[in-house]
Amino acid sequence: MESLIERTARHLAESSYAVALTGAGMSTESGIPDFRGPQGVWTKNPEAERRAYLGWQRFIEDPKAWWEERLAASTGALGELGAREPNAGHHALVELEKMGILKCLITQNVDSLHEKAGQQNLFEYHGSFTKLRCIECNARFRRDEFDLQDLLQKGQLPPTCPSCGSIVKTDGVGFGEPIPGDVAQGSLEEAWKCDMMLICGTSAVVYPFANLPRVARQRAVATVIEVNAEPTPLTHEGISDFIIQGKTGEVLPAIVEEVKRLRR
Repeated sequence: MESLIERTARHLAESSYAVALTGAGMSTESGIPDFRGPQGVWTKNPEAERRAYLGWQRFIEDPKAWWEERLAASTGALGELGAREPNAGHHALVELEKMGILKCLITQNVDSLHEKAGQQNLFEYHGSFTKLRCIECNARFRRDEFDLQDLLQKGQLPPTCPSCGSIVKTDGVGFGEPIPGDVAQGSLEEAWKCDMMLICGTSAVVYPFANLPRVARQRAVATVIEVNAEPTPLTHEGISDFIIQGKTGEVLPAIVEEVKRLRR
């Protein structure tokens, strides 16, 4: 593993535009359960998965009822996300950004831990549990910018966008819901122009996110490296140049230390 860490650090140090992709494997190391693993939320509760698949359609059909159900529900399936803290892997990626190496991070995770860790140039591909979003103009708002309980009591749900007047929903992207245009386009551009892509803690099976490494692979100059607990379709299909198998919270800090050594 040590030689792979050295190779990865060298690719990062020599890159001109490095981008990172992250998934649930990073969040689990902060105590947040995944969905489809052996102890996953949906593995244990298939009914919760069924409801999740119907969520976007339910919102489109009756946004008022969707919001009422949302506000009446107890803590969500992912638990108290707000109490979770970034781990060493999150902080390592922030450090790479501060060093001027990592130009952008694109995450599948909705837990806002990258933002909490201090990541600046960040695309939250599937949204964030800390934000609300207008479905028309994609304006995003902190949850506390709307008094949702007051709107519920007054029968004024769903909330509406102060910019364009359209309906506001939670920022998380539901099944069947289009990826917001600004995020989809921005992420695609980042994948296309990078010459180094570091893929961390994602099984790479959820599309269209899983297409981003394939976009990078189309560039002959791009190097694609995985840091994952297990091989993925990217490994088996030769999309990635190689995989470092291990925990992101252990491997990423080791890569950062090696980058520092190379830069001395």
